[in-house]
Amino acid sequence: MKITKSIAETRAAARALKSSGKKLGLVPTMGALHDGHLSLVQLAKRQCDAVAASIFVNPKQFGPKEDFAKYPRSFEGDREMLEAEGVELLFAPSVEEMYPSGSTTFVNVEGLSERLDGVSRPGHFRGVATVVSKLLHIVEPDKAFFGQKDAVQVAIIKRMVHDLDLPVEIVVGPIVREPDGLAMSSRNAYLDAKQRKQALVLSRALKRVEASIRDGEVDTNRLVNAAKRIFAEEPEVRVDYIAMVDPDTLDPINDVANGALIAVAAYVGSTRLIDNVVIEPKR
Repeated sequence: MKITKSIAETRAAARALKSSGKKLGLVPTMGALHDGHLSLVQLAKRQCDAVAASIFVNPKQFGPKEDFAKYPRSFEGDREMLEAEGVELLFAPSVEEMYPSGSTTFVNVEGLSERLDGVSRPGHFRGVATVVSKLLHIVEPDKAFFGQKDAVQVAIIKRMVHDLDLPVEIVVGPIVREPDGLAMSSRNAYLDAKQRKQALVLSRALKRVEASIRDGEVDTNRLVNAAKRIFAEEPEVRVDYIAMVDPDTLDPINDVANGALIAVAAYVGSTRLIDNVVIEPKR
């Protein structure tokens, strides 16, 4: 596995991988890798001839009171996992390499970036869209792989790629869960034993909603109330939002008969966790 730090070296290495007509996949990450990230690498390996990954904790997507400084960093362990999965190229730039002094240009997907997680984290998705657009321009992959857990991010990146005519296919991998149902997240490392148990309320609430839908309920107000009743079982968990929206536009919907993204976010202690399920249209 080739490890690059500079944009110029990364661009040259990526083009070399593509020079013989190989299809190149990119898995962008912020490190602190877990099986969710590795599932995206494995998906990329199945769909592409060569795979590149990036590790970059992007300061532009953290607010002033968020956890940039304490965000888990484990480069050596991450490097070993990516190499074991057969990744050919790892781009691990510094902040200065990605945002040289004097940089003033940002990418903002208006409308979508101010919804759901964007309400609680103003400016977050501007940072996400900016760094992802830079990574796509640097690596020039044929496909880029993202996880469904970050459903709002997925919708924003898809819109950005469409609106800017970027020549890349966005592939979304399913959420990977712990055996007890907790969605895998680098931020799970912040949870103590008590909080780890409390965090299961997110997946329980989503399961309750799914069960209600299977029983024939489609009204979003009643489904939201069903989720609220589950969250009430863990009064120390503070709900940020329970949302039922169109998965592409993130517009609120009145019923889930035509499909829906059902997303939740909540604070477990000081740690903000997200989870979601996608409901397919009723036939």
